[in-house]
Amino acid sequence: MTHATHSADLSGGFTEISHQSARAFREILEAMARPGSIRTVVGALPPAPLSVAAGVVLLTLTDPTTPLHLAGEADCKAVRDWVAFHIGAPLVAAEAAAFAIGTWEALHPVSRFAIGQPDYPDRAATLIVEADRLTNHGPALTGPGIETATWLSLPETAAFHANRALFPLGFDCIFTCGDRLAGVPRSTRVEKI
Repeated sequence: MTHATHSADLSGGFTEISHQSARAFREILEAMARPGSIRTVVGALPPAPLSVAAGVVLLTLTDPTTPLHLAGEADCKAVRDWVAFHIGAPLVAAEAAAFAIGTWEALHPVSRFAIGQPDYPDRAATLIVEADRLTNHGPALTGPGIETATWLSLPETAAFHANRALFPLGFDCIFTCGDRLAGVPRSTRVEKI
């Protein structure tokens, strides 16, 4: 391993862990409590192809006990090394993941991810979806945490309809793009434009 590769593995994490992780946790919680609201996060510089926001979510919500699935281009040596050094999360197949990260296309079929069990709905997967854009335009979102309606640039509506029909089971999503993120929990209803 070259020195450059080694130092790249060691960089990109939180520099003030307690302060940055607490702030990031509040932003992620706010995004999930208010689906469709776009929040800005800072503090992580993960390797490509991960965005700043995706790195922040991983550093904040995963740890050495969190089964993590890397999908598509996210499953590369640079990301695996970064996860190993900063988080220590075990890398697993999609079906065993508590968290999964990748583009929407790479995460498909999303039906392979855990949706929880009737007695343990919290045992569902959270999908960290890397998006090319994240704007308040697109399908309408309604449901808990949304006053009337909001909009979000989602990649499709069918998978979210199917997921909502499983409620209280189903997966949760955090969409990331650059330093921004937005939550779409399983309780959110997604309608076409």
